[in-house]
Amino acid sequence: MGLTKEPFGTDFIWGVSTAAYQIEGGYLQDGKGFSIWDDFVRKSGKIAKGEHADVACDFYHRYDDDLKLMRDMNIRHHRFSISWSRIFPVGRGEVNQAGIDYYNRLIDHMLSLGITPWVTLYHWDLPSSLEIKGGWTNRDVVEWFGDYVACCVRNFGDRVKHWMVLNEPMVFTGAGYFLGIHAPGRRGLNSFLAATHHAALAQAHGARIIKSLQAESIVGTTFSTSHIEPFSAKDRDVQAAKRADALLNRLFVEPLLGLGYPTEEIKTLRKIEKYMQADDEKNLKFDMDLVGVQNYTREIVAHSYFIPYLRAKLVTAQDRQVPVTTMNWEVYPESIYHILKKYSAYENMPPLMITENGASFPDEVTQDKVYDPARTQYLQDAIAHMQRAKDDGVDVRGYFVWTFLDNFEWAEGYDPRFGLVHVDFETQRRIIKDSGKWYADFLRD
Repeated sequence: MGLTKEPFGTDFIWGVSTAAYQIEGGYLQDGKGFSIWDDFVRKSGKIAKGEHADVACDFYHRYDDDLKLMRDMNIRHHRFSISWSRIFPVGRGEVNQAGIDYYNRLIDHMLSLGITPWVTLYHWDLPSSLEIKGGWTNRDVVEWFGDYVACCVRNFGDRVKHWMVLNEPMVFTGAGYFLGIHAPGRRGLNSFLAATHHAALAQAHGARIIKSLQAESIVGTTFSTSHIEPFSAKDRDVQAAKRADALLNRLFVEPLLGLGYPTEEIKTLRKIEKYMQADDEKNLKFDMDLVGVQNYTREIVAHSYFIPYLRAKLVTAQDRQVPVTTMNWEVYPESIYHILKKYSAYENMPPLMITENGASFPDEVTQDKVYDPARTQYLQDAIAHMQRAKDDGVDVRGYFVWTFLDNFEWAEGYDPRFGLVHVDFETQRRIIKDSGKWYADFLRD
């Protein structure tokens, strides 16, 4: 007998995830303000082929048909994000009613089709006006974010009962404020440490606001994760892997659980203390209803004298000569099992959900069909490893595929395709891929 959803039980959540900037388009439509990604894509050399998401999948105008397609694929849960600058064009102050109206129409249409909305409040698109004031390096961002969260809950909370506070804070602080390869393109340790601490405060602050306004809601947040293994059994590689794990998998979840930052493994993190104020340690903690785990691959880590602060480097999948996706990530769906086991081992960890998982492979349209066996196999293997973790006693409650539509993949532009549905970005034509047809069959009651 093949893979089925029956072993997961009737209450298990199956869905797809998307993000506003990656699919919506309509980048200045109906009063929306600029976000840091609207700015970043206009900087020379930042995005593959100079691409941008001004139109993307045009979901802003096409959500009616796209959501009907989602329903026809038996997908009953959609995790999507709200564009902060659509609600507050300058980040705070006067609300843009046209933005509120858009998300009201979107949510109402989802509910009319029997699709449950799961709202991510921040998926990387900070309003540009707030970045000018320092963005995530400015401690005031915690209160700015809180005001935005409260506005969303007051306007949508009568129908939205599932909220995710942040999407992958390690990525938007690391890539955006340390390496400079994502918006807003800042670099340096001080920017990173300040942004890290303020994002960690914001994830708990946002959750407290949601609960204060809507006590019965289900509140979580999401973390990027990768299973980490040392390159060799040598102690220096083992220690390097532990440091990489502290940075990539533990930096944001441990303060949330009341364990503080992992400063024992990464001594440099002790410098974060200069951004801390009275009661911060207490305010970093919040008892979430669930934690979203986003997982795609594993990383093999070796010691390196030349990498500052971490003294660790990733040994690339190409150097290891293993199969890769178009993101050059190792094809390793078993990572999901190891990460679920790792996170569930924390004493006070709430129930887990896989809020993103998927793979990008080259797609070819042949006679109006997209045959993508590698993606289908990856999803099947990942779900099987998730079932293995569940059978081992891990309390995992749901699984969301990244992603529904091929979209704008940040600095990589449009080449990496993760979607269950193929998008022709010239014509905006949609074609359900074989992987999407498989998922639809898998979800059929």
